[in-house]
Amino acid sequence: MPDIDNSAGDADSRSGLWPAIRKFLGADGGDRSLRAQLEEKIDEHEDENPNDDEQTPTNGDLSGVERQMLRNLLHFSEHDADDVSVPRGEIVAVSADASWDDLIESFSENGHSRMPVYRGQLDSVIGMIHIKDVFPFLAKATPPPADWTTLMRQPLYVPQARSAIDVLADMRSARMHLAIVLDEFSGTDGIITIEDLVEEIVGEIEDEHDDLPEELITPIGEGMWDCDARAELDDVADMVDKRLAEVEESVDTLGGLAFVLAEQVPTVGTVVEHPSGWRIEITAADETHVKRMRLHPPAESADEGNGK
Repeated sequence: MPDIDNSAGDADSRSGLWPAIRKFLGADGGDRSLRAQLEEKIDEHEDENPNDDEQTPTNGDLSGVERQMLRNLLHFSEHDADDVSVPRGEIVAVSADASWDDLIESFSENGHSRMPVYRGQLDSVIGMIHIKDVFPFLAKATPPPADWTTLMRQPLYVPQARSAIDVLADMRSARMHLAIVLDEFSGTDGIITIEDLVEEIVGEIEDEHDDLPEELITPIGEGMWDCDARAELDDVADMVDKRLAEVEESVDTLGGLAFVLAEQVPTVGTVVEHPSGWRIEITAADETHVKRMRLHPPAESADEGNGK
């Protein structure tokens, strides 16, 4: 019996897959991507069923939460490391010069299982310390090593521009749950955890260590505002003064703005002035980042508020 060449049949099968998917979606789609067509179908469903937001639809259809997760997944590849990272101003890190007791206290106070370790300044991250490597000494009440940095693990370093999906692949390949995001000068721009990447798809994940929601921007009278350093500049612009978001540097939060204006991590009591005339007073901070601040209005705003 002669050999039968199935290559043509396989090619036909493969070439028929895409048309089959398009047929399933209900339209040819032309040159549009599968991503665009899927999102269009979700939009069409929600336009036709505006009140369909049940958590568990009885008809077996996708719930509102599932549709939002699918949307997030479809756009996941559009994000880069800079988009999903914890910004520099919010990094909880420990100095390599810290004592063993200070290290334990930092783990206890912050509730993190991993912390970057830096030498001298945050731009010089030399490793990562895991609570799992510290716990045996506490559990067995054995003396800690003379130099606890011998317990450090090598972190993963990624550039700001690396796509989030590639960072996820890097972390899975290296079996690491924390990555250091580097800026164009190889300085520390932020950190990324597996949880940060997952939250881009499923939404915010809160655990027993997360603080209860709080107001990040609060008016306190006489034109002043009490603010969390995590407050987004866009929100500050909407609520306080749009000029506060007009900065040349790439910063997204009030904490980042204070760092840029001070050209260092400002200490408690430091007051820096924005070109608009607003003064930013640091009211809570540690050696690595700003936590809270108070916004003092420009002189003309204060005069107006006093009826002058």
